[in-house]
Amino acid sequence: MVTDAIRLLLFPALMAFAASSDLFTMTISNRIALILVGGFFALAFASGMSPSDVLSHVGAAFTVLAVTFVFFARGWIGGGDAKLAAATALWLGFDHLTVYLLYASIFGGVLTLAMIRFRLMPLPAALAEQEWIKRLHRLDGGVPYGIALAASALLIYPDTTWMKLAF
Repeated sequence: MVTDAIRLLLFPALMAFAASSDLFTMTISNRIALILVGGFFALAFASGMSPSDVLSHVGAAFTVLAVTFVFFARGWIGGGDAKLAAATALWLGFDHLTVYLLYASIFGGVLTLAMIRFRLMPLPAALAEQEWIKRLHRLDGGVPYGIALAASALLIYPDTTWMKLAF
């Protein structure tokens, strides 16, 4: 029962928290990635996941981490985004990785275009007083890509083994 609660709540709740944190602060805490990693291993152990399946999921995470590290080094994404993407890949494994990355790319592109459009509009006075909105509205500001990563993960999560085991 506790295992089912973890399957149903931990990953989605952390994804939602990462997205909202990125939206409001433009940061994703290292704790989120660490809890995702710890939660994966705890759930893998409790569910009886085979060592070869665990290694496959770890391989997916390291593959994503290697690519996102390059993106981070070039200044294309933030460090929190790179760690969140890798921790998400750990949960999804290679089985869902391609679809996750495709959705993340599409959602990220739409989010980026929306941010560009938003930044070209004048802010209403009521919104101009909010620090987080002013930060998002800055022309030289980044894109809270954690939103796209989280939305992609939440879209795919119901199709994963984790959810199939819960029902």
